[in-house]
Amino acid sequence: MPVYLNQDDALALWREALAACVRGDGPDLSSRQMSILLTVYTLTPPHTVRGLSDSLNISKPAVSRALDRLVQLGFVRRRRDDYDRRSIDVQRTVMGAIFLSQFADQVSEAGRELESPTPFEAGTPPESAPADTDY
Repeated sequence: MPVYLNQDDALALWREALAACVRGDGPDLSSRQMSILLTVYTLTPPHTVRGLSDSLNISKPAVSRALDRLVQLGFVRRRRDDYDRRSIDVQRTVMGAIFLSQFADQVSEAGRELESPTPFEAGTPPESAPADTDY
Protein backbone atom coordinates (compact mmCIF):
# COMPACT_ATOMS: atom_id res chain seq x y z
CA MET A 1 0.00 0.00 0.00
CA PRO A 2 1.60 3.29 -1.02
CA VAL A 3 2.13 6.09 1.46
CA TYR A 4 1.86 9.59 0.08
CA LEU A 5 3.83 12.36 1.77
CA ASN A 6 4.30 15.91 0.63
CA GLN A 7 7.89 17.13 0.49
CA ASP A 8 7.75 18.89 3.86
CA ASP A 9 6.37 15.79 5.61
CA ALA A 10 8.86 13.50 3.89
CA LEU A 11 11.79 15.65 5.00
CA ALA A 12 10.37 16.05 8.51
CA LEU A 13 9.99 12.29 8.79
CA TRP A 14 13.57 11.71 7.63
CA ARG A 15 14.93 14.47 9.91
CA GLU A 16 13.10 13.14 12.98
CA ALA A 17 14.15 9.55 12.31
CA LEU A 18 17.79 10.52 11.86
CA ALA A 19 17.73 12.80 14.90
CA ALA A 20 16.38 9.94 17.03
CA CYS A 21 19.10 7.69 15.66
CA VAL A 22 21.96 10.07 16.49
CA ARG A 23 20.50 10.84 19.95
CA GLY A 24 20.52 7.16 20.80
CA ASP A 25 23.36 5.01 22.01
CA GLY A 26 23.90 3.35 18.63
CA PRO A 27 26.61 4.21 16.14
CA ASP A 28 26.30 6.98 13.57
CA LEU A 29 26.24 5.41 10.12
CA SER A 30 26.95 7.27 6.91
CA SER A 31 24.29 7.29 4.21
CA ARG A 32 26.38 4.80 2.24
CA GLN A 33 26.71 2.45 5.22
CA MET A 34 22.97 2.66 5.98
CA SER A 35 22.09 2.09 2.33
CA ILE A 36 24.24 -1.02 2.19
CA LEU A 37 22.88 -2.28 5.51
CA LEU A 38 19.28 -1.77 4.38
CA THR A 39 20.01 -3.50 1.08
CA VAL A 40 21.50 -6.53 2.84
CA TYR A 41 18.57 -6.81 5.25
CA THR A 42 15.63 -5.95 2.99
CA LEU A 43 16.55 -7.72 -0.25
CA THR A 44 16.80 -11.46 -0.70
CA PRO A 45 20.32 -12.90 -0.21
CA PRO A 46 22.90 -13.78 -1.35
CA HIS A 47 24.73 -10.47 -1.31
CA THR A 48 28.23 -9.92 -2.63
CA VAL A 49 30.47 -6.88 -2.83
CA ARG A 50 30.02 -6.93 -6.61
CA GLY A 51 26.24 -7.28 -6.33
CA LEU A 52 25.95 -4.44 -3.81
CA SER A 53 28.17 -2.29 -6.00
CA ASP A 54 25.96 -2.95 -9.02
CA SER A 55 22.62 -2.53 -7.25
CA LEU A 56 23.62 0.72 -5.52
CA ASN A 57 25.68 2.01 -8.46
CA ILE A 58 28.75 2.72 -6.35
CA SER A 59 32.30 1.43 -6.69
CA LYS A 60 33.45 -1.85 -5.17
CA PRO A 61 36.12 -0.05 -3.09
CA ALA A 62 33.39 2.22 -1.65
CA VAL A 63 31.30 -0.84 -0.77
CA SER A 64 34.33 -2.50 0.82
CA ARG A 65 35.10 0.55 2.96
CA ALA A 66 31.50 0.76 4.16
CA LEU A 67 31.48 -2.98 4.88
CA ASP A 68 34.67 -2.60 6.93
CA ARG A 69 32.75 -0.38 9.35
CA LEU A 70 29.61 -2.54 9.33
CA VAL A 71 31.70 -5.65 10.06
CA GLN A 72 33.53 -3.78 12.85
CA LEU A 73 30.14 -2.95 14.40
CA GLY A 74 28.97 -6.55 14.05
CA PHE A 75 26.06 -5.61 11.75
CA VAL A 76 27.20 -7.85 8.88
CA ARG A 77 29.88 -10.46 8.33
CA ARG A 78 31.96 -11.33 5.31
CA ARG A 79 32.41 -14.90 4.17
CA ARG A 80 34.48 -16.12 1.25
CA ASP A 81 32.34 -17.97 -1.30
CA ASP A 82 33.14 -21.71 -1.21
CA TYR A 83 32.74 -22.08 -4.98
CA ASP A 84 34.36 -18.84 -6.15
CA ARG A 85 37.15 -17.93 -3.74
CA ARG A 86 37.39 -14.47 -5.34
CA SER A 87 33.81 -13.62 -4.32
CA ILE A 88 32.90 -12.39 -0.84
CA ASP A 89 29.42 -13.06 0.53
CA VAL A 90 27.94 -10.45 2.86
CA GLN A 91 25.75 -12.00 5.54
CA ARG A 92 23.30 -10.67 8.11
CA THR A 93 23.90 -10.83 11.87
CA VAL A 94 21.64 -10.67 14.89
CA MET A 95 23.22 -7.35 15.95
CA GLY A 96 22.44 -5.83 12.55
CA ALA A 97 18.85 -7.07 12.69
CA ILE A 98 18.40 -5.56 16.16
CA PHE A 99 19.89 -2.23 15.03
CA LEU A 100 17.56 -2.03 12.02
CA SER A 101 14.55 -3.09 14.08
CA GLN A 102 15.24 -0.21 16.48
CA PHE A 103 15.75 2.17 13.55
CA ALA A 104 12.44 1.05 12.02
CA ASP A 105 10.73 1.81 15.35
CA GLN A 106 12.29 5.30 15.29
CA VAL A 107 11.03 5.88 11.73
CA SER A 108 7.55 4.70 12.73
CA GLU A 109 7.53 6.99 15.75
CA ALA A 110 8.66 9.92 13.62
CA GLY A 111 5.82 9.21 11.21
CA ARG A 112 3.29 9.25 14.03
CA GLU A 113 4.62 12.62 15.14
CA LEU A 114 4.00 14.38 11.82
CA GLU A 115 1.87 17.41 12.56
CA SER A 116 0.02 17.72 9.28
CA PRO A 117 -2.33 15.00 8.13
CA THR A 118 -0.92 13.26 5.11
CA PRO A 119 -2.92 12.67 1.93
CA PHE A 120 -2.54 8.97 2.73
CA GLU A 121 -4.71 9.44 5.82
CA ALA A 122 -7.37 10.94 3.60
CA GLY A 123 -6.98 8.02 1.18
CA THR A 124 -5.97 10.15 -1.80
CA PRO A 125 -2.68 10.55 -3.65
CA PRO A 126 -0.90 13.89 -3.30
CA GLU A 127 -1.55 16.62 -5.80
CA SER A 128 1.29 18.18 -7.71
CA ALA A 129 2.68 21.30 -6.11
CA PRO A 130 2.07 24.50 -8.06
CA ALA A 131 5.07 25.48 -10.16
CA ASP A 132 5.12 29.08 -8.91
CA THR A 133 5.33 28.29 -5.19
CA ASP A 134 7.63 30.66 -3.30
CA TYR A 135 9.90 29.16 -0.67
